[in-house]
Amino acid sequence: MLVGDGCRSPDVPSLREMPPMSNEVRRFELHRQSDDLVYSFARLPRPDGSIGFKRADGDYWIVWKPEWGWVAWDEVSQSCMGRPWNVLPADQGAAPPEGDWVSRKGAKSYVYTLVHLIG
Repeated sequence: MLVGDGCRSPDVPSLREMPPMSNEVRRFELHRQSDDLVYSFARLPRPDGSIGFKRADGDYWIVWKPEWGWVAWDEVSQSCMGRPWNVLPADQGAAPPEGDWVSRKGAKSYVYTLVHLIG
């Protein structure tokens, strides 16, 4: 993605590095397996111009990173906070893959099920 004077921002993937976005998957939910807590996400443009999925209750994003695939990414620490458990980046498509996801929050880890909401 080009910014400002046409210089490439090193943190923003180019269109060739990011899989094409699906017109079908605009929303999904992460269901925490331990207590059935549900987080809802919607496809939106990010402040840097890229596309991601923003959590409904805060400024938390699942974004595409070329070396990681779809991940919950913490921009401040530049670290992965959640990812698909068993789908490698090369096997991921235009939206975060359905199935098991794992996350970490401090010393705790959680397992979620990601479910696409079509329509």
